[in-house]
Amino acid sequence: MDIHEYQAKELLRQYQVATPEGRVALDPGQANAITQDFGGQSVIKAQIHAGGRGKGGGVKFARTPDQAAELFAQMLGMTLVTRQTGPEGRIVRTVFVARPVDIASELYLSLLVDRVSGRVAFLASAEGGVEIEEVAARTPEKIIKVVVDPTVGLANYQARELAAGLGLKGEALKQSGGFLRNLYRLFVENDCSMVEINPLVVTAQGDLTALDAKIGFDDNALFRHPAIQAFRDQAEEAPAETEAARFGLNFIKLDGSIGCMVNGAGLAMATMDIIKLHGATPANFLDVGGGASEEAVKNAFRIILQDPGVKAVLVNIFGGIMRCDIVANGIVAAAREIGVAVPVVVRLEGTNVEEGKRILQQSGLAILVGADLEDAARKVVAAIQ
Repeated sequence: MDIHEYQAKELLRQYQVATPEGRVALDPGQANAITQDFGGQSVIKAQIHAGGRGKGGGVKFARTPDQAAELFAQMLGMTLVTRQTGPEGRIVRTVFVARPVDIASELYLSLLVDRVSGRVAFLASAEGGVEIEEVAARTPEKIIKVVVDPTVGLANYQARELAAGLGLKGEALKQSGGFLRNLYRLFVENDCSMVEINPLVVTAQGDLTALDAKIGFDDNALFRHPAIQAFRDQAEEAPAETEAARFGLNFIKLDGSIGCMVNGAGLAMATMDIIKLHGATPANFLDVGGGASEEAVKNAFRIILQDPGVKAVLVNIFGGIMRCDIVANGIVAAAREIGVAVPVVVRLEGTNVEEGKRILQQSGLAILVGADLEDAARKVVAAIQ
């Protein structure tokens, strides 16, 4: 789960991580009043779950309270297109008014889970304010990586290594130890998946502050954090993913043309790989889980077919706890109820597989049965060609 910048900054302040003051405005008058409180100038920032807002026109400097009101009115309700939103963009429903900062230098800092070591890692670079992917491609030597031992936490020598790599001096160097340790504590205590400060800035007064912040959380741990769950903005999430979660389905929309319904994350990855191998692209990742009911299978089908880009569906089920006959009944029920207008290819293996195939073959529906995964992938790719 991701949260907005203004929410991330609220959390940063709870952990004594310095960040500029700011408030959400609900109308142009409030944007004007907040700007007056900030001394007559402010930064008007569109709030969406995507980076690159500044380049897309979602971050503007207001030199007067009246200009802040004008910029607010322009920004609220606009469709903001950035490199991360795709061409469809995102509608701006919330606008944040921040106190301006005198910036001396911009840096980059993030924390994430390092999949190689299974530990939390810091990434830092003296080049901030740009996409870290660009830095990694052009000058990878400028990115510092520090992996933290969870039994020790961020050690003093590691904090010094990060500070040196960022080129911190004077007051900013003195502040860096507490700043970094508090960020690490925030990450661990809230089961984060990512904390990104870009840019991390050194002000003209020499202070270290998080000018922007993005925070993501492990969905599987949200039950432990009701206060974090309250930050959820479902308007920023894909409607199909939100609907799938209501039925206990793991769904992620992708950009391809073949819908996938699979039980098990590993099998789903293998299914997407073999679709790519045969020259097509998956339209989604959908894991119905190990013990899905006939109703869950029917809902999964309905959610897949809501995507107008889906030209065919591949169902790949390895029945263990989940029986193949239940899957087959769910497919048949969905096809009859929804009226499936695209080719459907099914590969079944495991518990009650012969019964499942019999149900599909006797349904009277135009459902192709794959002899194995290779055969099913060939058939579904051929179907869209």
